[in-house]
Amino acid sequence: MPDYDYQADTRPFSQVIEDIGAKDDPKLYIGELINAFGERGFGATLLFFGLLNMVFGAVPGTTTVLGAPMLLIGVQLLTRRDQLWMPRWLLARSIERSTYREAVNKVLKPLRKVERLARPRIEVMTSELSEVLIGAAIILLSGVLMLPIPGGNFVPSFIMSMFGFGLLQRDGLAVLIAWGAVALVATGAVIVWAAWEWVSPYLLPVWDWLVGMPSAVWHAFTGLFS
Repeated sequence: MPDYDYQADTRPFSQVIEDIGAKDDPKLYIGELINAFGERGFGATLLFFGLLNMVFGAVPGTTTVLGAPMLLIGVQLLTRRDQLWMPRWLLARSIERSTYREAVNKVLKPLRKVERLARPRIEVMTSELSEVLIGAAIILLSGVLMLPIPGGNFVPSFIMSMFGFGLLQRDGLAVLIAWGAVALVATGAVIVWAAWEWVSPYLLPVWDWLVGMPSAVWHAFTGLFS
């Protein structure tokens, strides 16, 4: 593999993550990933970990580990940090490169299709103010991601991937799609909450009655023989 000047790297992001997997070292360190992303920094790292969460999120415990970098990215976007920072303990963490290749191979084809459609547009959606708002959204989504909710990883991971892709490609349309998904999720949560508030006064007494029924039947049954 050639040694790239990562700060002047013009390869498509899909090619970057594929080349990382092609190296011989069996261990892939997070520090190597961050270095390979170079000046793409926030967007590339956000997109990368979002994709990993979508692929590995069904494995118990992985969303908690993979969600931590997302949370750090959100905080740094919110506070307008110029360069991406990760703690040393995280940079020193590693995964098997074969496992990495397996995960990347699952997303390369759709990622390349989307890359061909991407271009800088709708600049206001990737402005400095927009990055601050995205940072706030990433913090909230990371919190949801790290909750032990079965199957609850895919939607927040997808949204964060779209935010990352939009920042990486300076494509405001991708950011708009991400915000649209946030709005749909928020609307759905409000609808579910409102429905529960309306229905629960009627359901809870029925539930209490059902829970107490076995005990009442048992007492009635034993009373026949007392």
